[in-house]
Amino acid sequence: MEEIYAGTFKKYLQMLAPGTVFRLGVENVLQADTGGLIVVGDSPELMKLVSGGFHIDCEFTPSRLYELAKMDGAIITNSDASRIVIANAQLAPDPEIHSDETGIRHRTAERVARQTGQLVVAISQRRKVVTLYQSNIVFRLRDLPSILVKANQALQTLEKYRNVYARELQRLGGLEFEDMVTVSEVCKVIRRSLKVLDIAGEIENHIVELGTEGRLVRMQLDEMIASVEEEALFIIQDYSNSSDKSPQELLNNMRRAFEEDISDSVFIARILSLGTSSSHLEQQVSSRGYRMLHKLPRIPLSIIDNLVERFGLLSNVLRASIEELDDVEGIGEVRARSIKNGLKRMQEQLLLEYML
Repeated sequence: MEEIYAGTFKKYLQMLAPGTVFRLGVENVLQADTGGLIVVGDSPELMKLVSGGFHIDCEFTPSRLYELAKMDGAIITNSDASRIVIANAQLAPDPEIHSDETGIRHRTAERVARQTGQLVVAISQRRKVVTLYQSNIVFRLRDLPSILVKANQALQTLEKYRNVYARELQRLGGLEFEDMVTVSEVCKVIRRSLKVLDIAGEIENHIVELGTEGRLVRMQLDEMIASVEEEALFIIQDYSNSSDKSPQELLNNMRRAFEEDISDSVFIARILSLGTSSSHLEQQVSSRGYRMLHKLPRIPLSIIDNLVERFGLLSNVLRASIEELDDVEGIGEVRARSIKNGLKRMQEQLLLEYML
């Protein structure tokens, strides 16, 4: 499902979202019981399949689309559907191209899409369904209420996973201060973050379909996933032993694997270069401290980098004296005390929350 929202097709879905000029035109045709076939894009490959019809090259409006769809032929627009180029055109795609459709209009639409890569919109007169074809993608537009139901269900699921993720983050933080983290704990939290981001991706898809009606869903989503990816990147930075890829590249690799449902703890450990078998999951690992140091107020990233470079691990930063912290480039006595006291308060807070 994810692939249909990627790249060019996502742009087409946004073009056909509720409230857009294109969607209004399509709905007018649908309500008029006339049916229609619309090709978005007048590329040379597409024009080779076109015969007959007449060139009009006029601005795209819902009313013009409605009137022109009364004719049997296809309507050809430019690449962004801002202008109608040809009306009442006959399309002759390669008949050898496979199609699972039975109706002439939809079979033609699928073959044209497969042959040219253009978006083809087929409006069914009998079934009252709008189907989009682009390359090998076949997608049926859903009505607004059904999309909202799906989006709200996904938001409820996301909230549950986000709450569990927050608790697991707290536990990881407490273990980091005690220097008792295992590879399994790290992988467990990253897996949970991947699940949260995966559900958020599904909701993003619904928002694309909702168009202007997706504002409230967008606000709820942004609030729920705030800092989730950032936290995951810091965890990777804290524990990964992979030197040839950045935290973002490693996270992207995990997300792609997660979409294929093959992302388990051993797989994550392998990507992070923390082990290659289940026996490695119980090995103890120590945090470098990027995530916890980032939570301290008014500490620039350059200072955090200097701290990690000097002390190596969070546990060493915790044991460092005010004088030792003061010796780090960019840290004076005042900032050294702030770091020391800030980490102490954070440790006490995490311990209190963990006990509750």
